Amino acid sequence: MSKTILIIEDNFEIREGTAEILSLTGEYKVLTAVNGREGVDMALRYCPDLILCDIMMPELDGYGVLYMLNKNELTTDIPFIFLTAKSERADIRKAMEMGADDYLSKPFDDIELLNAIESRFRKREKRMTSQLVTDAVKKANLRLSEDEQNYLLQDLVKEARVKRLKKKQHIYEAGDTPHFIFYLLEGKIRSFLLYQDGRELSTAIHIADSFLGYEALLLNEQYNDNAEALEDCEVALIPKERFFELLYNKPAIASKFITLLSGNIREKEEQMLGFAYDTVRKRVANALVHVAEKSASTNEDDEITIRISRDDLAALAGTANETISRMLADFKDEKLITKMGNAIVISSIAKLKAIR
Repeated sequence: MSKTILIIEDNFEIREGTAEILSLTGEYKVLTAVNGREGVDMALRYCPDLILCDIMMPELDGYGVLYMLNKNELTTDIPFIFLTAKSERADIRKAMEMGADDYLSKPFDDIELLNAIESRFRKREKRMTSQLVTDAVKKANLRLSEDEQNYLLQDLVKEARVKRLKKKQHIYEAGDTPHFIFYLLEGKIRSFLLYQDGRELSTAIHIADSFLGYEALLLNEQYNDNAEALEDCEVALIPKERFFELLYNKPAIASKFITLLSGNIREKEEQMLGFAYDTVRKRVANALVHVAEKSASTNEDDEITIRISRDDLAALAGTANETISRMLADFKDEKLITKMGNAIVISSIAKLKAIR
């Protein structure tokens, strides 16, 4: 199938001579325009495969033609070659900076003209083929199953350095610059905000086989919270370069973490609303449920034993230690929980969730 080439040139001899050379090859259909304004109209009407355009013309010069065509999505990707009698570097540089694909200095011979055109078409076809391959790979990556995603993420974990943490040891603090994404291999970790008056507000509890610390990386900012071990832990430290490499190459993984990030933001919003509108009794019950759900996989009516200090429970519920002691005593009297040393046995998750 022949390709269409539009020649925009005000000089009759150059315009007709160039058109004749291209027509004689038998490979191209040729359109001509005598000035820039007519050339823009024809480009929009016919969407040629390539444009040859003079720079110095009446009505609208070549720079104006290129500018107008670049602003229209129908013509912005058409290969554009300037024809210019000017050989000054400044003019050539301006042409290329505006987005021209090539230029030919007048006078040019038949071979120069045909080589320039064929070179543009080869590059365009190569770019289009590359884009098709890229699109196909992206579609394939977006179709990764959950098992395939987990396999790729576990590869990152296996390559990572493992750090052992003692109880109360910090992993990162607010204001630190993130260099890793963390994967919790064993133990539990809490995230919390620390206020100037010394009060703490726990925002999440992380359990084994979960990622943390990725919010700051994805948002390209410093940590705005703190993370410390609730018990002795093992954490895999995945370098951010390796993490971003996987996100770039596997869009399905990027989509997974965007979903996780959205869920985290939603949970924090719900937590803040709870602090604003829930009763203290409801907040303490929610904190117990949160710890229980992070401690084991249970059905709503399962009995479950949890271990958490009153300080940590107070930080999670957003209240004082004295209030926690009073609420736990009330829950014990109501047979919602029992105490066994430093452990709390929850009789029914469902009943705690139903507290108002």
